[in-house]
Amino acid sequence: MSDDVASIPSTEGPAERLGRDEIGTLFLFEALDRGQLEWLSEHSHVDHRAAGELVYAEGEPATSLFLLLRGTASMRRNVRGDDVELIRTDQRGAYAGATQAYLDQETAGAYGNSLHAVSDCDFLVISADAFAWLMRTWFPMAMHLLEGLWVGLRNTNEIIGQRERLLALGQLSAGLTHELNNPAAAAVRATGALRERVSAMRHKLAALASGRLDAAMLGRLTELQEEAAERVAKAPQLTALDEGDREDEISDWLDVHDITGSYDVAPVLVQAGLDVEFLDRFTLAVPADCVDSALRWVAYTVETELLMNEISDAVTRVSTLVGAAKQYSQLDRAPHQVADVHDGLASTLVMLGGKLGRDIRLVKEFDRSLPPVPGYPAELNQVWTNLVDNALAAMQGKGTLTVRTERDGDQVLVSIGDTGPGVPDELRQRVFEPFFTTKGVGEGTGLGLDISYRIVVRRHGGDLRLRSVPGDTWFEVRLPLQVSPAG
Repeated sequence: MSDDVASIPSTEGPAERLGRDEIGTLFLFEALDRGQLEWLSEHSHVDHRAAGELVYAEGEPATSLFLLLRGTASMRRNVRGDDVELIRTDQRGAYAGATQAYLDQETAGAYGNSLHAVSDCDFLVISADAFAWLMRTWFPMAMHLLEGLWVGLRNTNEIIGQRERLLALGQLSAGLTHELNNPAAAAVRATGALRERVSAMRHKLAALASGRLDAAMLGRLTELQEEAAERVAKAPQLTALDEGDREDEISDWLDVHDITGSYDVAPVLVQAGLDVEFLDRFTLAVPADCVDSALRWVAYTVETELLMNEISDAVTRVSTLVGAAKQYSQLDRAPHQVADVHDGLASTLVMLGGKLGRDIRLVKEFDRSLPPVPGYPAELNQVWTNLVDNALAAMQGKGTLTVRTERDGDQVLVSIGDTGPGVPDELRQRVFEPFFTTKGVGEGTGLGLDISYRIVVRRHGGDLRLRSVPGDTWFEVRLPLQVSPAG
């Protein structure tokens, strides 16, 4: 950019110009003197754009500064292939384009976003060279301050952005590894026990085959074995009292029939859903002196079925957790989509499951009849994470967390409540301020409520409110069921 005014041509020819006095009505130039306004009038022109027309494209050389005179314009950015609207405005004097032309930075040479005319628009256009010259010439001190501010903000945003991403990743991985630990440990333990039972069953079968069992008896015993295995899958869930009574009944039967170690065998048979009637039939299938060995062989079979079920449950749990993490992160999905809010809420609760201690009661009141919501699920998951995490922190390990969904007119209402001490009146108006926090030093960069507010209100056209009295605090998120005109 040249600082030589002689190298900046004035607007000549048929181009439409805006008068000095009218330029002075724009808020950006209202403090300029008559000479400066006259210079701007000579070095700018009016540009008319039809509704739907692209005014400039992101990444193109930043050649002009555009000031909106009439109509509605939309500023957008491309985020991983998705056209994301940053702002839509009809404010007269709103500006975009080569706003950083005065900076001695490479990034100042290209448009950082695209500008679209939503309706028929009129723009006052100033070349980047002219804008850079006037900033450096008319406001040298301000220019240096702005340049330092821009560089400082860029560096600060990079550092904070990296920190927030690391914190989010740490929270995600900590929650996931905590939840994965239990099913993984259960699968390892069950696998070791299963190996022992299969080995014992092989040896017991060899002992039976070398004894007094003929082929017919062995066939009947195998049928009973298959029946016992089938009963495992159909075994009813017993109360602790009923289970104890059933174990006592079977232990008495085992003692009567001289089965050694009845206290070990009885719980296994009860867990498989076997009863005295089955055991009576069992004694008719084998000789009396083989009942002990044959029954233990069947018990090993039952244990292997129970252990395989345990392994299957653990692996299913791992798969469910991985699916929840995938849903939470939305890594393989388009940024904007129509999605069920319950999927995001459920995956968020799974990811934060490690923070739900024994003294935290979780209440889910989901209206599953709600229609899907258009928006950005990955960003909404960040909102749910912030709100749930703050609720858990407020209760300090003891209380009731309530997550509720319902319809509110043409919006979906998601309410997250806690029974913590509440938000004091003097802080209630500040909770949505950037970097505001009630946490101690080193406990986080903020409550995340400013980010949540921007995601809900600005990105989704919704609403985020706080209601709080001691023992009853609610954050209410309202999301429109229809794509907003800004979408």
